[in-house]
Amino acid sequence: MKTKILITVKTYPTLSEKYDETVCTAGFREDGTWVRLYPIPFRKLDYEKQYKKYQWIELKIERNPKDLRQESYRPVNINDIVTGVWIEPTNYWRERKEIVLKKVYTNMELLIDESRNPTMYTSLAVFKPSEIIDFKITETEREWDKNKLSKILSQPKLFEKYDNPFKVVNKLPYKFSYKFKEDSSIERTLMIEDWEIGQLFWNCLKRHKGDEVKACDDVKRKYFDDFAKTKDLYFYLGTTKEFHFKGRNPFIIIGTFHPPKIELQDRLF
Repeated sequence: MKTKILITVKTYPTLSEKYDETVCTAGFREDGTWVRLYPIPFRKLDYEKQYKKYQWIELKIERNPKDLRQESYRPVNINDIVTGVWIEPTNYWRERKEIVLKKVYTNMELLIDESRNPTMYTSLAVFKPSEIIDFKITETEREWDKNKLSKILSQPKLFEKYDNPFKVVNKLPYKFSYKFKEDSSIERTLMIEDWEIGQLFWNCLKRHKGDEVKACDDVKRKYFDDFAKTKDLYFYLGTTKEFHFKGRNPFIIIGTFHPPKIELQDRLF
């Protein structure tokens, strides 16, 4: 039996010696519960199967016995994905909100406690910051790990579907993070690993003919001046399998939900 999932998260592609290049995908069942899908070789999927955010898909999934996180599933057959209706951002994203905002966290400590609770091991959540303080941009390594890349490129399965060799996605040379307050007034900084922010950087870099300073300025303008100041901003938070049980706070921002703010006049009329 296939499961119907509304896709809300696609992280920036990462390299895996086992799966080549993968994307962590997450979304909601019709009842509002989370599902994580991994591995997904998204850029290798046939075009008609390359789903968009806020598009319903259907496929057979199974629990991943090697992953204790309750939301983690894997596709039984990646080629069986059927894409469905895309939910439009109309009426202040009303239809999207009805699914996405069924359960919203405002306190990170509560969420971290749930992630450690063996009856829950919560690893995906919608979070509402009480205040956005800053948007940080820091340089990082510009190339993928050469040893890992070499192993991946030497694997025949990477090329088997293509007339031309599959080109691994470029590594982002910057890390992007939000600094924010939660409802307890504690300040936190979490990194963003959303595919959209990565693609925005590359698009801006192309538009500015390789000027990274201007490209980064444009990214900050979108995520801080626009999303944080003019939109009703929420975070999609998630953990990685590797770090879920390590460190003080295992969560990162894996996407944003940013409907327009509803003005008082619109509420009344």
